[in-house]
Amino acid sequence: MASEGVKERAHRPFLSMIMSYAASGGSLVIGSAAQLLTFAILARWLGVHEFSVFVAITAVANIAVHLCGLGAMECLVRRVARDRSMYARMLGHNILLTAVSGVILVLLGAAVLPFFFTLSPDPATNVAVITLMLITNIVFVRIIVLAEQIFLAHSNFASANKVVVGFAVARTIAAALACIAFGVATVASWAVWQFICHVLVAVGCWRAVKVLGRPTYGIVREELPLGLYFSIPFILRAVRQNADLLVLSLVATAEVMSSYSVARRMLESSYLSVEALNRLIYPGSAKATATGLHHAFERVRKVLIAATSISIAAAVAVFVLAPVLPYLFGKDYVSLVSFVRILCWVVVPLAMWTVAMEALGASGHHPARASVMGLGSVLGAALTAWATWHAPPTGTFVSFYVIEIAMVIVSWTVFLRFVRNDREQAAGGASLATRMAHET
Repeated sequence: MASEGVKERAHRPFLSMIMSYAASGGSLVIGSAAQLLTFAILARWLGVHEFSVFVAITAVANIAVHLCGLGAMECLVRRVARDRSMYARMLGHNILLTAVSGVILVLLGAAVLPFFFTLSPDPATNVAVITLMLITNIVFVRIIVLAEQIFLAHSNFASANKVVVGFAVARTIAAALACIAFGVATVASWAVWQFICHVLVAVGCWRAVKVLGRPTYGIVREELPLGLYFSIPFILRAVRQNADLLVLSLVATAEVMSSYSVARRMLESSYLSVEALNRLIYPGSAKATATGLHHAFERVRKVLIAATSISIAAAVAVFVLAPVLPYLFGKDYVSLVSFVRILCWVVVPLAMWTVAMEALGASGHHPARASVMGLGSVLGAALTAWATWHAPPTGTFVSFYVIEIAMVIVSWTVFLRFVRNDREQAAGGASLATRMAHET
């Protein structure tokens, strides 16, 4: 009886982890499905031309949103997961950096983008609409994601899941009302609906996090370089991930551009199953690696096995379900099925290398993490842009696989080197302590 009780207690953490992953993964899957439905509604009602312009502007915003806040959210999750008393300071740190960087990014985008995109024949209206889209997709997206990260830092996964699902469902409702109910058919009109939706969600999120405490405003100076180290790889990765869309908008037809953007969205959606695992593991990994990365090696190895298995299952599911997509997006997207089936397998190497990088981030090895992801993104962006320019879209697909497989090799080489160094340092420290004890 006693042994059965011990076994039951031993299984409880595992069962708790499974349940948490199911909830986290379920919320991301629901959110992904809602996002896909939103994408489908916009693709049908905007048409291939307007939709391709919308995707191009969104691609720019996707790069800028990683600059907004300068990586302060990761610092919040890491520091608060280890010490809850840091919450007020880290929240104030986040709010200040998000506000300052957000204003700068919006002003810069509003000054530059109207020269490349025309959403209205009237110049003043064109600038106003682009500015509205930038505020929506940079500042308000960052605010909403910050609310999710605050809940994750407190290990309140249920509330974090509600933010993800609620945000996705709200956008779907907004798209359905705008396009289906009110006949919105231009990006300029949709921008207003999108802005209102994001404002309402942001207000709801911040009402929810108010109970956790007020911010203490001030910059946590020691976290500035770590935040930059953390955000720069994501910025460069966003550049790489959107270089193909930006170049395709110049060299490909609107149909190829639109179909490819949907295929990319499907790839991002399939990765959410792995992201659900990473976001669940990260706070615990931050605690486990507080005294050295080598202490979490077995944990990371198990995460790699789980992430690889999940990504393979996701790729198979997307490949099988690809023929259904034209019924959602419309018959004008003639290249959609083939593009999705080519890209769906990229999620496997993507999942494999992100596990190693998440472990380095959780352990505070941000310079090494930034170097690997930054260099990979710079070289990847150059390769993707060159391949897309010279052989669209075949070159784009080939570049994806070359980049992600190379990232797997480099990421795990660096991770294992840090584990080995930590073990050697720990062994050396233990040996020194032993000698000192004998001498005394």
